[in-house]
Amino acid sequence: MTDLTPAFTFMLGVISRMERLDLRSKSSQAKSIGTMVLITGGLVVTLYKGLPITGSPSSSNKLQNELLLLPSSKWVIGGFFLAAHSFILALIFIIQTWIIRDYPSEILITLITCGFVTILSATISLIAEEDPDAWRIRPNIDLVAIGFSAVFAVSLRSIVHTWACHKKGPVYTSMFKPIGMVIAVFMGVSFLGDTLHLGSVIGAVIIALGFYAVVWGKSQEERTVEDKEKCSFESSSPKVPLLQNKCTNV
Repeated sequence: MTDLTPAFTFMLGVISRMERLDLRSKSSQAKSIGTMVLITGGLVVTLYKGLPITGSPSSSNKLQNELLLLPSSKWVIGGFFLAAHSFILALIFIIQTWIIRDYPSEILITLITCGFVTILSATISLIAEEDPDAWRIRPNIDLVAIGFSAVFAVSLRSIVHTWACHKKGPVYTSMFKPIGMVIAVFMGVSFLGDTLHLGSVIGAVIIALGFYAVVWGKSQEERTVEDKEKCSFESSSPKVPLLQNKCTNV
């Protein structure tokens, strides 16, 4: 469901006019097709396993499949909440881009955002967690995981997302979500001994093609904007001869 984030971001970007959509231009066609290809590749990695390429199916995968078949399994409700999470994340990318363009300070915006996240998380945790022993911090692997998540998964990632939204826009930033899943799959195979399936390889190739199409479309769009600005500047300059002011749009 996280793979729906690029699609939601693209639709919200078009509605908010942060992304231009002109199906007559090659750049818009590449961005639209690339977004759909990215989503397709992410769904292939998630839903299709195929034959195992390395290793053998682990017991954890068998246990997960058995849990999904239980009548009491809430995977449908979980999928609905994950889809809502993808939509909210896309909305956050749009709002971050809107704010950062008027107030270009990535670190301060990240500080304010993390402060609100801390307040909301603490409030919900106090309500949901009734065991007081869960709040005791001990010098073990749990403390290392909390510190790692705070530094990399929250602070550094938020700064990078805000900076990327400022430089390239929300759609470009959201395109890395499916790529992150592919990286997680191959790191699991390399370091945790997980089984590499054919579906993961096919999905990774599809995601790479979709990502390249979106990046190419964005670069062509930026080049067109730069050419128009250059032509406008030359046309307004009195020092340039009249015959050199003619510009052609590609």
